[in-house]
Amino acid sequence: MSTQNLLLELFVEELPPKALKKLGEAFSHLLTESLKAQGLTSAASVVTSYATPRRLAAHLTQVASRAADKPLLHKLMPVSVALNAEGQATPALLKRLSAMGLDESVVAQLKRAPDGKAEALFFDTVAPGVELTAGLQKALDETLSKLPIPKVMTYQLADGWTSVNFVRPAHALVALHGAEVVPITALGLRAGRETQGHRFEARKHPLLIETADSYAAQMQTEGAVIAGFAERRADIERQLQAAAAKVGGGVQPLHDDALLDEVTALVERPNVLLCQFEAEFLQVPQECLILTMKANQKYFPLLASDGRLTNQFLLVSNISPDDPAKVIGGNERVVRPRLADAKFFFDQDRKKPLAARVELLDKVVYHNKLGSQGARVKRLSKLAAAIAHELGADVELAARAAMLAKADLITDMVGEFPELQGIMGRYYALHDGEDARVADAIRDHYQPRFAGDSLPLDNIALAVAMAERLDSLVGIFGIGLTPTGDKDPFALRRAALGVLRMLMERALPLDLMQLLELARAQFSDDQISTSVALDVFQFMQDRLRVSLKDQGAAVDQVEAVVSQSPTRIDQVPARLAAVAEFGRLPEAEALAAANKRIQNILRKAESSGAAVDVVLLQEDAERELFATVIALRPGVETALANLDYTGALMQLSSLRAPVDRFFDEVMVMAEEPLVRANRLGLLASLGGLMNSVADISQLSGK
Repeated sequence: MSTQNLLLELFVEELPPKALKKLGEAFSHLLTESLKAQGLTSAASVVTSYATPRRLAAHLTQVASRAADKPLLHKLMPVSVALNAEGQATPALLKRLSAMGLDESVVAQLKRAPDGKAEALFFDTVAPGVELTAGLQKALDETLSKLPIPKVMTYQLADGWTSVNFVRPAHALVALHGAEVVPITALGLRAGRETQGHRFEARKHPLLIETADSYAAQMQTEGAVIAGFAERRADIERQLQAAAAKVGGGVQPLHDDALLDEVTALVERPNVLLCQFEAEFLQVPQECLILTMKANQKYFPLLASDGRLTNQFLLVSNISPDDPAKVIGGNERVVRPRLADAKFFFDQDRKKPLAARVELLDKVVYHNKLGSQGARVKRLSKLAAAIAHELGADVELAARAAMLAKADLITDMVGEFPELQGIMGRYYALHDGEDARVADAIRDHYQPRFAGDSLPLDNIALAVAMAERLDSLVGIFGIGLTPTGDKDPFALRRAALGVLRMLMERALPLDLMQLLELARAQFSDDQISTSVALDVFQFMQDRLRVSLKDQGAAVDQVEAVVSQSPTRIDQVPARLAAVAEFGRLPEAEALAAANKRIQNILRKAESSGAAVDVVLLQEDAERELFATVIALRPGVETALANLDYTGALMQLSSLRAPVDRFFDEVMVMAEEPLVRANRLGLLASLGGLMNSVADISQLSGK
């Protein structure tokens, strides 16, 4: 059988730009996996993905015209059912063979082989390899059904009555194996070699693809299209840098991967042009101007070497006219009203102080069971003040920042651009003469906004940020709207992770359970459940587990720390590091196993035992263990007091010999009740010492 390279292209109307990258990757991946599963590709086959605004395509090397035949062993039935006592075929076997198109003559060829506890009959045959046409048809059908389409369109074919469902109407299908067309169909289309190039600049319409291998080159030279998404993206980046270099002065285009991906999905042959706007607009906060240029026009603002916005920007055009002046002028005219709107909103918003907007929050619903945003900021103000007090920060400034934190939601600018909440609040607070720390806290209390985002630096901002998240967690949990599965409409997982990160990464000496109780106290008893603080605490412990594991910590070490439900989250990293260090000791495994045994004994005994009475220690082994525990305790407690968790755990290594001897020579569950209780008390004292940093029994694989 022969192998040649394969090309498959689906030509469609303009695809949704924010989904194009994923659609292109999924199209080539799904197609390749299906062909591979059918045996039509080899281990050396290489796939190249193509995706433009008007096409999804894949090029795959070394695709066979027909898959190799495969030996196939058909299980028929148990021997006890298939053959009678004389070894002759039973009616059940004959009926099964007949259904397969076989008769009694093949009985002698059947193989007997073990099948679990019994023995079964098998028929050895060969499954013919699939032909490329059938295999590619199956692969394409599966691919189209599994594409991550954000929203499906329904449209009619040319016959006027056949309806088709796809992300956008499809107009052509190309399928080439080498130079030969593979006769497959999809979405009412029959495959050929005809496609379209650039809507305006292609040399030929239609474009006839000669071979699978000529596709990319023909698309570029005849079709004026850079078909590869990655190649087109790299070309845009190169042109952006080159255009910025021509401007000089160290200016750089704004780096935004999401914007770059979206623009790559909007053009088939990019052409970067330099534009500008009136410098007077730079009086508006640059975040507003940047957002309107990015979100509404897909422009790349140019930033000076110090990060300040300039009045120039870069446009990625989909056409390359000999004289680009009209394209440049047109885009400059389009952006001007957008910037004028931003300036108008900014000027209007500053006419009314943030403090005067707070009362308007009473008319903004936060949640119908939790009241208005006005009621919420009152809770936040009290909670932030309490947290600031614990951190030694300015209580009045924290309360003020929390009270003003949501006031910018009432402004025109944030109404137009919700992404600017907090950012605009800071500008307006500074304009109103508020303390700079208050203004910064208004902006920074939204951090972290996403995984890996930076945390607030100032303790006032940290107090407001934690108050905001704790209020959300306690309030939403308190009315029963907990996250389920992958559904988390109130972003409670993100809120929990934000609090955990602040406590750990800023090493804040705060007790999580006390914080949750403080947040709970801001609500009335008839608003939320009384057990909510504990419910949220358990939820956050689960998030802590996930976070630590995601950071690369070993599962057993994470469980050793988190299974003790630590409330001082700032101490968790040090405890985890101590457990990791302890795990490297040669005595660690034996001590972990012994600790697990101790816990099992105490659990089954349903008693932790009484205080140890030296008089009741009868065996040398238990006296030695007791003496070791007494000798170790002061050093361990001193290390714990100094937060030296590694030092505390390292001292446990001397326990191995007396612990091993104790379990070898002493019967814990003695018949005499006082002796038994005394030994259980000794084990409880030992277990408490061993688990003073973490539950080291979790390190035992036994």
